[in-house]
Amino acid sequence: MPTAVLRHAQPLMTVRAPLIAGLATALLVSAGIGGVALFGEADTALPGASRFFDPVPQPVAQTDTVLRTTDDVDSRPIRFLEPEEGEEISLNGVRDGFDGPAPAAQAGSDPADAEARHAAEQSAAAVHPDALPAAPLTGLTEPGPGGLLPVIGPDGTRPSRAYARPFHGDPGAPTVAVVVGGMGLNSAVTQAAIDELPPEVALSFAPYTRDLQTWIDRARAAGHEVLIEAPMEPFDYPNNDPGPHTLLADGSAEENSRRLTWVLSRATGYFGVTNYLGARFSASPGALQQVFDALEQRGVAFLHDGAGRRSSIEGAAQAVDIEYAIADRILDEDLSPDAIDERLLALEALAIQNGAALGTGFAYPATVEQIRAWAAGLDLRGYQLAPPSAVMARRRLEARLAEEARSAQPQQAQRPARSENSNSGSGHH
Repeated sequence: MPTAVLRHAQPLMTVRAPLIAGLATALLVSAGIGGVALFGEADTALPGASRFFDPVPQPVAQTDTVLRTTDDVDSRPIRFLEPEEGEEISLNGVRDGFDGPAPAAQAGSDPADAEARHAAEQSAAAVHPDALPAAPLTGLTEPGPGGLLPVIGPDGTRPSRAYARPFHGDPGAPTVAVVVGGMGLNSAVTQAAIDELPPEVALSFAPYTRDLQTWIDRARAAGHEVLIEAPMEPFDYPNNDPGPHTLLADGSAEENSRRLTWVLSRATGYFGVTNYLGARFSASPGALQQVFDALEQRGVAFLHDGAGRRSSIEGAAQAVDIEYAIADRILDEDLSPDAIDERLLALEALAIQNGAALGTGFAYPATVEQIRAWAAGLDLRGYQLAPPSAVMARRRLEARLAEEARSAQPQQAQRPARSENSNSGSGHH
C-alpha cells in the first residue's frame, strides 16, 4: 500500500516543487527589503505631507575641490536693508519739486535696488578704460560748510578743465553733446545711465541726492564728466519748490551766496553747474550775474538747460566772462520715444548747420534708452559725440575769434583810405 501511495503522489510532488521553491525565495527577498527599510542608513527618510514638494537630496561625493559659482565675492548673499525710519521711498524720478532733501539712492528692501547696488559694486571693482581721475584733485579744493569747495589751483588750473573729459575729435566733423540731468533721484535709472550711456554723455546730479559723492565717483569711474544742479526759482514758486537751498530772484546777495556755497560743497569732481528749474531766476540778470561771478571766481563753468530767457543768460554770462553754454534743445518735454528721437535728429541738423549742438534731458527711463540707441549709430551717420565741456570750449573760442574779427574790421577799413590819401598827396607834389 505505501508503495502505491508514493507512486500516485510522485507526479504531484514533481509539479509543486518549483512552486514551493519560488514562494520560499520571495519570502526571503521580502524579509531582506524589510530589514533594510527598518535597519538601513540613518539618512533615509520616509516621505511626509507638505504644501510644497522638495527634491529628494542626492548624496554628494566627497572630494578635495570646492565648487563655486564665480568667486568668493560673487557668492556672498545679497543683503536686503530696511529703510531708515522716517524716510520715504520714491522711484518715479519726476521733476515735481522737493519737500526737503530727497532720499534718492537709499538702500531699501526692494530687490531691484539691491541688485543695482550689487552690480554697482562689481562694476566699481573693475577699472573702466575711459575712467577719469578720482576726485578731488590736488590743489583744487578748500574746506566749505558742507564739504570741499572748488577753487582755482595755485598754477591757474581751473576745475572746469581739470574735471572735464578730454576730447580729441575732428574739428571739422559735426559734433553733438548731450547732458542727462536728475541723476541720483532714482538709483536704478542712475546706474543704467552710468553703465549704458557712452562716456561722452555728461551726467548732472541733484544736490539733494543721498550718497552724492559716491554716485559722482561712479560716474567719473565710467568716464562721464559730471555737473551739479543748482536749484533756482521757477515762476510758480513756492507752489513748485525746488528745495530749501533754492536761489531766489529777489533774494539778497548774501543769502543766495550762502545757498550756492552749500550746493557747491555737497561734492567734488564736477566741472560745472547747471540749473534745476529756474525760469524766474534766469529772467533776473542781476541775480544771475551774482551767481556767475561766484562760479567764475572758483573756476567752475555753467550750463543752462535751455528753458529760460536766452538773452538774459547770455548778457549775464558775457558780463562776467564765465565759461558757459545754453542747450539748443530739451530732448524729453514729450516722453514718447518718437518725440525724443525727433529732438535727437534736430540736434544732428543743428550740428550740420552750426558745427556743434547741445541737448539736455532728464533721468527718465525712456530718455536713457533712446539716447543709448541713438548714440550707437551716430558715427556711422557722420557725426561725432563729444562731452559738453568740449562744445562749451569750442563755442567760447568761436565767440572770441568772432569778437576779434569784429574789432579788426574798422582798422582794415581805414587802412586803404589812408593809403589812398597818401598816394594822392604824393601825386600832387
